[in-house]
Amino acid sequence: MPLLEFLDPDSVVPSLRARSKKQVLQDLAAHAARRLPMLGERAIFETLLQRERLGSTGIGEGVAIPHGKLPGLDRLHGLFARFDRPIDFEALDGEPVDIAFLLLAPEGAGADHLKALAQVARVLREPGMLGSIRAARDAGALYALLTRNAAPQAA
Repeated sequence: MPLLEFLDPDSVVPSLRARSKKQVLQDLAAHAARRLPMLGERAIFETLLQRERLGSTGIGEGVAIPHGKLPGLDRLHGLFARFDRPIDFEALDGEPVDIAFLLLAPEGAGADHLKALAQVARVLREPGMLGSIRAARDAGALYALLTRNAAPQAA
């Protein structure tokens, strides 16, 4: 499943101004709720908060992938955010986070949810990708970076 399928140009936030992990989750939920009004900001935030209580979604190198499953979704939805300054996210490597990719999945997504999480992690770990993301000027440039390898590779 190409990243392009669950990320659209309007789901890229080039400068999130949160100052704490909780505020990041609230802001991500607010942005997601604008795209998915049927879910409601509170439901999205509570889902993200519950998942974080299980363990940080900060995977290292300044990256977090907050995620959750919600009833009422018919497909996967992504939202990318770059922070205006790094914040403590209790990441696995102890480093502050300045890049987040929110992934919301239907309640019964199962393997598709896990595949999407793995795909996001792979894209963000491509050599040079994080440096390019941090240097990108605007939402359009970020979207182009995140989706440039979305086409299936020919064997």
